[in-house]
Amino acid sequence: MKRMFDFLVAFIVLLVAAPVILIVALLVAIKLGRPVLFSQQRPGKDGKIFRMYKFRSMTDARDQQGELLPDAERLPAFGRLLRSTSLDELPGLWNVLKGDMSLVGPRPLLVEYLPLYSDEQARRHEVRPGITGWAQVNGRNAISWQQKFEYDVWYVNNQSFWLDVKILFLTVKKVLVRADISQDNQATMEKFNGNN
Repeated sequence: MKRMFDFLVAFIVLLVAAPVILIVALLVAIKLGRPVLFSQQRPGKDGKIFRMYKFRSMTDARDQQGELLPDAERLPAFGRLLRSTSLDELPGLWNVLKGDMSLVGPRPLLVEYLPLYSDEQARRHEVRPGITGWAQVNGRNAISWQQKFEYDVWYVNNQSFWLDVKILFLTVKKVLVRADISQDNQATMEKFNGNN
């Protein structure tokens, strides 16, 4: 039932939002350059690697040695707007259609984090990763990694259709008020460096 719900909702939203997606893609190309999409390998269900898609929100600005500048220096006002409104997440609906992701589940994090999780934290990979999730509606990027993982595992233990519906409604509310977009003094959230 969850997979069918994910597919139908993602398909309908992609159809309805097609004009918005085209406009955002055009603006990204003009303001941030090409490629319009940001793609990166992420671990999905059971740790299986897939390619996740989002709209690009950062520039490719580099220092004199050719190294990318810190995220905060590459995130212009337009990129911050995309992130605060979650418009950058719209291409992720393609991942939902493909079955790599769900509408609701733990957010897919970096592949490099896989060996850093405790056994309990790694349980976040028992379900498909989500466009949004329980951690996103309970603090998003403003909470600690420990809290985020606790919320992720809580979702794995308590997932249900009605919980997903609740999370989707709470996500809309979060996006409208633009809450918890980033940690203090961070473009989004500091890197996870493992458990103490």
